[in-house]
Parts: sequence; structure tokens; C-alpha cells
Amino acid sequence: MSLSIGVDIGGTKIAAGVVDEAGTILARRRRPSPADDSNAALRITTEIVQELVAEFPVATIGIGVPGFVDPSQKKIIFGPNIDWDGADIGGQVATATGLACYLENDANAAAWGEYKFGAASSYHSPITVTIGTGIGGGIIIDGKLLRGASGFAGEIGHMEIVPDGLPCGCGQKGCWEVYGSGNALTATARKLAASYPARAARLLELAGGKVEAISGLLITEAAQQGDSAAQTAFSETGKWIGKGLANLAAIFDPDAFVLSGGVCEAKDLLLAPVQSTFTANLTMAAHRPQPDLVIAQLGNEAGLIGAADLARCHP
Repeated sequence: MSLSIGVDIGGTKIAAGVVDEAGTILARRRRPSPADDSNAALRITTEIVQELVAEFPVATIGIGVPGFVDPSQKKIIFGPNIDWDGADIGGQVATATGLACYLENDANAAAWGEYKFGAASSYHSPITVTIGTGIGGGIIIDGKLLRGASGFAGEIGHMEIVPDGLPCGCGQKGCWEVYGSGNALTATARKLAASYPARAARLLELAGGKVEAISGLLITEAAQQGDSAAQTAFSETGKWIGKGLANLAAIFDPDAFVLSGGVCEAKDLLLAPVQSTFTANLTMAAHRPQPDLVIAQLGNEAGLIGAADLARCHP
């Protein structure tokens, strides 16, 4: 059985694991990630990979990174949350281990993991949408991961959904993630609590009376307990997510959307407005099969599993 190492590099941690052909993680390693020190992060990545290589007959290594990866899949061109632009991670890890090593955008890796072994395994053209601080995604069409001409495809959170709308951290305005992300949910709930405290009584109680202490977890808890402002925040955010999904459906014609991220733990509080808005805005809805909306299954391990499998399948 062919074994591959998957590595998931984030802003706070570096996780690695040995993954078999069935997507099962046989061994794991995890270390804190010094995001502002590229040399230290690269050293830690190399160390934990070497530990696993010493224990298992591994053939390939796949590394998921939050950023743009060059077409050779060796270097990071730009990472918004890690300070190692231009770092030859793939080349250095390959030299240290003597094994083939490939980089992949972390959202692409997670989408591939869900496609091969998770919620999208019964679909042929799924799009995975990760709803967290922002919105990320991975697009698979006819069983192939869509990377684009420069390897930058899948930055779905930065499609314009409101012309000349609110500013986004990417430098543009009106991006989808400004309206449909976890940050957007929190911003909406805080605004409602400040403007209509009576409607947000339970939410404010959970937050100790401080609007700035309102978080996604508290919004979910308050909404489940009937807080009007918290429920409205989910409704508004869900509507924006639904509109964005309808736009993606018009372009890519997927057979499913896989929704992942902490916001999805609210389940029907979010999914109900997402589904209704998506259906209402789906182009030619009466003349086409409607893509399924499903919740991701692999959780935080999707990127690690997906990166390992993509390295194994690399031509």
C-alpha cells in the first residue's frame, strides 16, 4: 500500500500525518507555527516530516499552505498570513528527505480531501466552500482540481458580490467574504446588539453586556435560545452565502457544494437561509438539477488528507 505524508500549515500550527490510500491517518505530528519566522517554520516542517519518514515507508509528501503556489508546486508566491513569500518549501523538504514533495493551496487540499474521502465522495464536480474568518474554496470539475493558468483559481471569497461595497482586506470592495463569512456574522450581530439591545438581550447577557465581546460561538448559543438579533444575524449572513453559491453555480455547474468551517456548526440556523436564497437565485432553476448542499465530514483533517493524496496522485 502506498503511503504519503500530508502537511497542513496554518497561522498557528503545523500538522502532519502519514495517510494511506483509503485516506486513513496512521500517525500524526503537530507543532506550533511561528508564522512570522519563515526559517523556523520551514525547519519545524522539515523536522516533523523527517520523523514520519523515519518511521514509515513513505513515497511522497504533500504540503497545504495558505497562499498562492507557483505552477511548479514547489514555492509559495504569496502567503497572506505567513511570512515566507518566495520560500522554496517543496524543494527544501525534498532535498532533506530524498522524496518527491509538492505544495498545494490549503483550500484546494481540503476540497480534494472531501472529494476523495469525505462528504463529496459521491459527486463528480463538487465545490467546497470554507466559511471561516473569510471565505475560501476549492473547485473540482469532472474529477479534476481546477488550479487555473497561474495556479491561483479558487479564490471565491474575493468575487465581487456588491458593486462598490464594503472594503475587503484584499484591497478591493464588495467581496463575498465581507458579507458571508464568520467575520461578517459577528459584525452583523454586534451592529444589531448596539442598535437594538432589547432584541439582543440574551446575546448581550452571554457577552457580559459588552458588544465587543460578542463572538461566533455566543451568537450560535444565543440564536439557539431564541435571541432575535442572533437569529437575524444568521439569516442575513446565510442570505449572502446563498447568493454567492448561486453565482458559482451559474459559472461552474457543480453537482454539489460542500460547506465547511466553524460557522456551519450552527446547522439549520445558517443552512435554512442559505438553501432558500440559493434556490431563489439559481439561474434557470426550473430547467436544471439543483446542486446538493452538504456539510463537510473531515473537519480540520481535510487539508492534511487531501495534500497527502494529491502528492500521491501527482503525475
